[in-house]
Amino acid sequence: MNENTIPPESKTAGSDLRAKLQFLNLPFMQTNHESLAANAAQKNWTHLDYLTSLADGEAALRRDRSIQRRIRFARFPVIKNLEQFRWSWPTTINRPAVQNLFRLKFIEDKTNVIFLGGVGLGKTHLATALGYAACLNGLSVLFTTAIDAINTLSAAQAVNRLKAELKRYLAPSLLCLDELGYLPIDKHGADLLFQIISQRYEQGSIIITSNRAYKHWPQIFNNDSTLTSAMLDRLLHHAETIVIEGKSYRMKGKLES
Repeated sequence: MNENTIPPESKTAGSDLRAKLQFLNLPFMQTNHESLAANAAQKNWTHLDYLTSLADGEAALRRDRSIQRRIRFARFPVIKNLEQFRWSWPTTINRPAVQNLFRLKFIEDKTNVIFLGGVGLGKTHLATALGYAACLNGLSVLFTTAIDAINTLSAAQAVNRLKAELKRYLAPSLLCLDELGYLPIDKHGADLLFQIISQRYEQGSIIITSNRAYKHWPQIFNNDSTLTSAMLDRLLHHAETIVIEGKSYRMKGKLES
């Protein structure tokens, strides 16, 4: 039956149904109900089979859109996954411990992960991949560098919006703070970072990447050993530390020449 032979009342009913599906915000059903109906007729589906197929398609579309929203909100610099990680490059890395993190149990338990090691060893890659895996599993994530978080909070504090801005860093199930220790942090910045860490303590997971061993962390925070101890106390009470050693992968070509 072509369009010209469809009875006028069927055309009206079809248009009415599409309008109602649009009003109900059911885009998959709106787009696919006719083609699935034809398929159902051809394969002798029951009414329940047809409805189930429509509902499955709608649910899948909503899951995909929800995942994409979480990924956009996370603000990853690039998308990385564990399969892309080059295990052969670091001279030291606890591969089973890293792979176990991707079960994401640490997020459920509201514990932390700290990646320590020199530049170019994949710390940011692993942090991003964990965040991406969390997004795929329905969890909210925010990725930022430590310095960007401090600068954002400092600007918010200057206009009396610190409490509101802090919520951005407290709300996600997982917060990734990248590159802690690459630039020095003054007393004011350290106090702001401490607010994030202390308020997420036992409330939400943090991933931190740093190029400094813990014993050198006071140097990051203007040699304030008291504040550094308080920060480490909260971070490490429930945490797993992954130490990565080796030479920078980004320098691979120059090291081999």
